[in-house]
Amino acid sequence: MNVMKALHSLGALGRDAVRAIRQHKYEVSESGIYLPAARATIGGIFRHAHAPAGGEFGPWQVDPNRLVNEGLNLLSIAAVPLLAAIIPWQVWPVQWPFALQVLLAIVCADLGITLVHYASHRIGWLWRLHAVHHSVTRMYGFNGLMKHPLHQAAEAVGGVLPLLVLGLPMPVAAVLAFAIAIQLLLQHSNVDIRPGVLGRVMAWAPLHRFHHMRYGTAGDVNFGLFLTLWDHLLGTVFDAPGHRLRQRDLGIGSQPDYPRDYPGQLLAPFRELPHGEVPEVPQGLRRRE
Repeated sequence: MNVMKALHSLGALGRDAVRAIRQHKYEVSESGIYLPAARATIGGIFRHAHAPAGGEFGPWQVDPNRLVNEGLNLLSIAAVPLLAAIIPWQVWPVQWPFALQVLLAIVCADLGITLVHYASHRIGWLWRLHAVHHSVTRMYGFNGLMKHPLHQAAEAVGGVLPLLVLGLPMPVAAVLAFAIAIQLLLQHSNVDIRPGVLGRVMAWAPLHRFHHMRYGTAGDVNFGLFLTLWDHLLGTVFDAPGHRLRQRDLGIGSQPDYPRDYPGQLLAPFRELPHGEVPEVPQGLRRRE
């Protein structure tokens, strides 16, 4: 019942957003989030409708290899509540209010996924799996689902498996899975998001774009999925206000010819691929020591 209420509220929010988009209105919230409605369209999230927020990322094209990759990873996220439904035990604090259970699940999953993500930039075999995600050379919403299935599994083990072992209730798991999917879209979208003070707390696109820089270890920043808290604790938070990333700033600089086809990406972690020189970090994107 709680899940249905939550989904109903999200649906109502979506309808209001679509209505605002059609009327080309601008919404300014008290929380300091500015979403120009004419820009915050579904097309703006999934394709290159404009580029004032993240820079110039090139035209959007349908890629069947990406559709397979992203579709399979989306199904794996959808499987989380199905797995929760078959757990026969329950240590989870079911007596807590539903909203508090969801918040706890999101924070715990975020911590686990962030730590796996952080380790993936420091442990060789994990990086080889994670490199598929970093091979993209433009930002769009579904980039968040562009992953090697083994790395998707590693993140699930770190972020979701502990919750399932505790007996995460299926309704909470359903909202968690939905939240993860939406957050991945928000993190990787090419939309003019102006989060205001929430940008210091939430790991949305304006910060996460810098994680996809092609300049070697310069991109070892902003690992958090939902919150920036973990990056503050790890010392990896980074921002360059006003700097517009371009398509030439994204990808793996030492491997510009990383495989683009899905079979090639499945095999890439297990092959010796050619490496070139790491491009020099532009002055405006260098971290201050």
